[in-house]
Amino acid sequence: MAFLKFNDIGITAISACVPKSIHQNSDLSNLIKQDELYNLINTIGIKERRVTDPDVCASDLCYHAAEQIFAATGISKESIDVLIFMSQDGDYKIPATAPSLQHRLGLPKSTASFDINLSCSGYVYALSTAFAYASQEGINRVLLLDGETFTKLVSERDKSNIILYGDAGTATIIEKSHFGKSFFSLNSDGSGVNVLKIDAGGARKRTSADNLVEVEAEDGNFRSSNQLFMDGMEVFNFVMMNVPKDIKNLLAFADKQLSEIDQIVFHQANKFMTDYFVKRLKFETGKVPYSIDRFGNTSSASIPLTIVTELPEKIRKNVVISGFGAGLSWGSALLDLSGSKLLPLAEI
Repeated sequence: MAFLKFNDIGITAISACVPKSIHQNSDLSNLIKQDELYNLINTIGIKERRVTDPDVCASDLCYHAAEQIFAATGISKESIDVLIFMSQDGDYKIPATAPSLQHRLGLPKSTASFDINLSCSGYVYALSTAFAYASQEGINRVLLLDGETFTKLVSERDKSNIILYGDAGTATIIEKSHFGKSFFSLNSDGSGVNVLKIDAGGARKRTSADNLVEVEAEDGNFRSSNQLFMDGMEVFNFVMMNVPKDIKNLLAFADKQLSEIDQIVFHQANKFMTDYFVKRLKFETGKVPYSIDRFGNTSSASIPLTIVTELPEKIRKNVVISGFGAGLSWGSALLDLSGSKLLPLAEI
């Protein structure tokens, strides 16, 4: 594992944007038997999901979140030294999406702009990257845009996945100030590369007419090789083995006790899984916020989305965030969000 520590680098503001279109999971009875659907909704905790229009990208949601943050905080666009776009669903294979966002937002041409492609652990990884840049001389302010439109990557006939995913975009401002210490733990295990995967569409297996066709898989679901596959049981075993332990390792590195933690914000994978984490850690359930019931699993955007919509205003001095997913990769961070401005949720 990689441990990182930063001093007087922190989050000034976070905003989030979701589509206005709400899809109710109870409407999936044509795909999933009614009694099975009812039990599934209660187990995973997802009642509804936000779904983009076909022509709306993750970058569009992030763009609106960023414009909101500039308008609400008065932060000058000229002050942004680095722009990071974290997503597995960029606008194009080539070029990267970050430079186009720099141009759309009217940021100076001196802004360093680049993409990070990672899974549901992506916000933690990208945030540590933003902190690392902000800690350098000559860089004072970083804009991190994290967004996903996973509903575009899932087959509508895949009952294992269609019920899970929603779309969201977020913006986070990171800068030098009197934030105190922050701590990160980052980890990966590539032996699980096939557990959560879109098999085709990359350099190893190019998109073809054959692999665009949805076929019935061994699990009885229909999907193409260009759509998301997940081995749910393997993912569950992976996170149970690693996530609670990673949080304990992080706190040991930070010399903190679990009793000192105000909130733990987990990636919103499913409620059954997160509830199990809480039991393993023997942590107070009232200090673990959920947004999954209203937005679904929005991949790496789920952590900042949950912070914006669910985190209590006065109880966020010691906040742990934890993300985990494809790769396999996972990471946790201990942050002071007491001085961070959390903006109202935007919709487009």
